Amino acid sequence: MGKTGDQTTGSAAPFVPKTTSVRTLSAAAHECRGCDLYKHATQVVFGAGPKGARVMFVGEQPGDLEDRQGEPFVGPAGALLDKALADAGIPRAEVYVTNAVKHFKWEPRGKRRIHKKPRVSEIKACRPWLEAELRAIKPAIVVCLGATAAQSVLGPQFKLMQHHGEVLPSPLADRVLATVHPSSVLRAPDSEGRRAAYDMLVADLKIAAATLTQASHR
Repeated sequence: MGKTGDQTTGSAAPFVPKTTSVRTLSAAAHECRGCDLYKHATQVVFGAGPKGARVMFVGEQPGDLEDRQGEPFVGPAGALLDKALADAGIPRAEVYVTNAVKHFKWEPRGKRRIHKKPRVSEIKACRPWLEAELRAIKPAIVVCLGATAAQSVLGPQFKLMQHHGEVLPSPLADRVLATVHPSSVLRAPDSEGRRAAYDMLVADLKIAAATLTQASHR
């Protein structure tokens, strides 16, 4: 399939420029027609953070607020992530945040737009953008937030609750750690569940912080 008009190509690869400039990559992503998700999203939501970030966080996809503002992790889940980073001792200013899928996938429920899980084909179509971000940032560790992001980086067989907090190699990065997505903490049914999920998130992030310290001493 060609790169013509509004026809989707099945992969973002034809749209990804050969560059390590995040600004250039982000600008090019606005023209991406790798899958159909761009048709219903307000805009692309590319990654954000310093070029020399030592940690790259990968979530599933932008949410409603991110889609409207064009920035990743600016909604309630982003605020919770900021708090968890502070509790884990990871400076927020040294973090790059992005998503496995760069467009908001949703379904209408009344007047609200409700998050809908992206298909495997949509995650694969968007992977060239994530690969380009990894080449540009060269993080010491990649932290996957939630099962979808973890499986996109560590493979479809990865079981989040069995292996969260473990530092593992992947074809995309030497050090990858997976943990729960902040939005799942917010969705926990009661305060006890939220507290337990938040404690797990912070404990896993502390492992990422310790891994960073070890990496810098080598």
